[in-house]
Amino acid sequence: MKLPQNRILSGGWKCALLLAGVALGSVPAMHAAAAAGTPEAAGFSSERLQRLDTVVQAQIDQKHMAGAVVYIARDGKPVHFRGYGLQEIETGKTMPTDAIFRIASMSKALTTTAIMMLYEEGKFMLHDPVAKFIPAFAKSSVAVPPPAGSPPDVKFVLVPAKRPIQIRDLLTHTAGLTYGDGLAVDLYKQANVYGWYFADKNESIATVIDRLATLPLHGQPGETWQYGFSLDVLGRVVEVASGMPLDQFFQQRIFGPLKMVDSGFFLPPEKAARLAPVYGYEKGELTLRENSAKTDYIQGPRKCFSGGAGVLSTTSDYARFLQMLLNGGELDGVRLLGPKSVELMHANHTGEKYMRDSSAFGLGFWVDNDLGFFGELGTEGAYGWGSAYFPQYVVDPKEKIVAMLMTQLKPAGGLDLNQKFKVMMYQALIDSRSAK
Repeated sequence: MKLPQNRILSGGWKCALLLAGVALGSVPAMHAAAAAGTPEAAGFSSERLQRLDTVVQAQIDQKHMAGAVVYIARDGKPVHFRGYGLQEIETGKTMPTDAIFRIASMSKALTTTAIMMLYEEGKFMLHDPVAKFIPAFAKSSVAVPPPAGSPPDVKFVLVPAKRPIQIRDLLTHTAGLTYGDGLAVDLYKQANVYGWYFADKNESIATVIDRLATLPLHGQPGETWQYGFSLDVLGRVVEVASGMPLDQFFQQRIFGPLKMVDSGFFLPPEKAARLAPVYGYEKGELTLRENSAKTDYIQGPRKCFSGGAGVLSTTSDYARFLQMLLNGGELDGVRLLGPKSVELMHANHTGEKYMRDSSAFGLGFWVDNDLGFFGELGTEGAYGWGSAYFPQYVVDPKEKIVAMLMTQLKPAGGLDLNQKFKVMMYQALIDSRSAK
């Protein structure tokens, strides 16, 4: 690992970074990637992949982040699988490729897959009302601005929802649910249903979702894209429709069959040493925010299974899940979904309601259906999402690529490595199938 010239590092960082450099080229996963063939054999340039290494390492050298793992595979074979920097700054422990991460909103694709599995079993239609499974949503109301001339302390008035929330609304984030932000924010805070973090709750997801259903929506169902609790609600739908707690459904129907051996909602204490601490970059400083010695994912109540943001996983485990999606619902002879269901998942379901990372949103992730709108390197038809802790993933059906950046950084202080990583991955691709 080459450090920037004329840069003076503190003794602890200098020693730790040198140790990270020694480990960088020696992790077993890199031997596995080499055995699978050279990057050139998969259509990538080794020299150009080094540019990605340089960009990631620069963020670590500048103390913007502690460490990261990058994974790139094509046709199901690893092209680039590498740990950078440190898992723990305080001990100088290098970042291993089997580090366990809080994946937050990358949990959403897992819950979407669970819903689609039950859909394929005939449990419901996607246009069915969610109240079929959670009766508390039968009569939703919507918070709207008060009429002109209302008293200053009146922040909103309630109107009836024009129609019931459908399962498809939840899959596309058009159900009117935020993470509590909006006109009725005070009610959400009072009800302790505010924000995406559920690991500290000493109650079941059923209890939380029933309480959520009593609160006003912040948009009419089907009319507006709003990011929020939708996938947590769907996690509860999975429980009701399957008759299984969400953690058991994930283990028996997704993690077990896909051999995702380190994935779950909470972590066994014996795996604590592999849980990457959370660091935050704010006001030019990188500081420790959460470590395994004090985290709800090990010492907490272990009761509330958040389908929207509650899963822990490794790069290898999540790569197996994404590869299953890329393969049309199957991996190593195990089929979770039919190809037509996966096709439906990365269609544009929101028209022009979603205009953010791309101009389309599918069932659980953005979809790049207009390369010009996206405005960065990519492929039409690719899809992906990220996490509050800064990771990002991409699944590219045309190029047959799965790519991920994994780390634990919150807040990220405006850094853009999680977006730049995708550009650096694509610029290293020299044999493009979609461009032919």
